[in-house]
Amino acid sequence: MEDPTPAELQESFCLIRQQTATPLALGEIVNSIFDRHILIEEQLIDYIRTTVVHAGGITHLQRIANLAEMYQVRTGSHGASDLSPVSMGAALHFDLSVHNFGIQEYMKHTAETDAVFPHSYIFKDGLMHPGEAPGIGVDIDEELAARYPYQRAYLPVNRKLDGTMHNW
Repeated sequence: MEDPTPAELQESFCLIRQQTATPLALGEIVNSIFDRHILIEEQLIDYIRTTVVHAGGITHLQRIANLAEMYQVRTGSHGASDLSPVSMGAALHFDLSVHNFGIQEYMKHTAETDAVFPHSYIFKDGLMHPGEAPGIGVDIDEELAARYPYQRAYLPVNRKLDGTMHNW
């Protein structure tokens, strides 16, 4: 179960842990070792959910995974399509480098995104393979990318019917 309560209410994970044997995962809204070390050390979660780009790169994500490994907490890297194939390539190589790998989320990118970022990783039969290309196995077609100018985007603001803000 991912994010059974807002991550800011970390003390709630203790109560939830006492009530269920369902594996618990903390999602993508906390991204540093400092945000989640208590949840890991007290074994209140089973999966750390983050992504390379939000966790400050491979080095910081490795620090989080190393701490989690000592407490039998597994990784579960975020792999939504709002992240580029570069992020997915980095996540796959990270996954292969940690002893406490748990699961890799994967959502297919659009055909246009895959064309701009040709990559060697593949998804087949429910499994991912990083491919054989050098580095993280992702390139960029700069000429094709120029056809898609950058457009700034924002996550929507969620409001309840009474107008109050709600956690995205």
